Amino acid sequence: MALQLTTRNLDYKYGSADPASGGMDCSGFVFYVLSQNGLRDVPRDSSQQYVWLRKAGNFKAVNSRHEDTFELDELVPGDLLFWTGTYSIERDPPITHAMIYIGREKGTSQRIMVGASDGRTYKGESRYGVSVFDFKISRAGKTDEGRLTPMFIGYGHIPGL
Repeated sequence: MALQLTTRNLDYKYGSADPASGGMDCSGFVFYVLSQNGLRDVPRDSSQQYVWLRKAGNFKAVNSRHEDTFELDELVPGDLLFWTGTYSIERDPPITHAMIYIGREKGTSQRIMVGASDGRTYKGESRYGVSVFDFKISRAGKTDEGRLTPMFIGYGHIPGL
């Protein structure tokens, strides 16, 4: 179902968890996909989705900035991925982005994910809305212009699966 949503030309729409509205945000995409697949009590925002995994004991922190880190050894398709720093917001915990891991692409072995974004890439091209994206561990900090840069913090298996 997650991949089927990528064929519907849905925009990134902050605050939406309904594809019928023409778009979805990242946590709305996760919420919709999991709810439609029979999972109950799925939180709506990325910060609470992170808390949901942490409370279930299913979260794996990733501190390394290297793609081949042992910290990704337990990452499997269907896991939720979490970032901080994708935009500035006062939130505790400060999780601002979530996606669903798909796995490695045949041929290239590149890690890929699915979800909603307002500017991530796939095969080097920017994509907006609901799509497949490259999964790369990004560096933390601020750009020269003072903008935040996203930082991947970890992943987890979905409770109840």
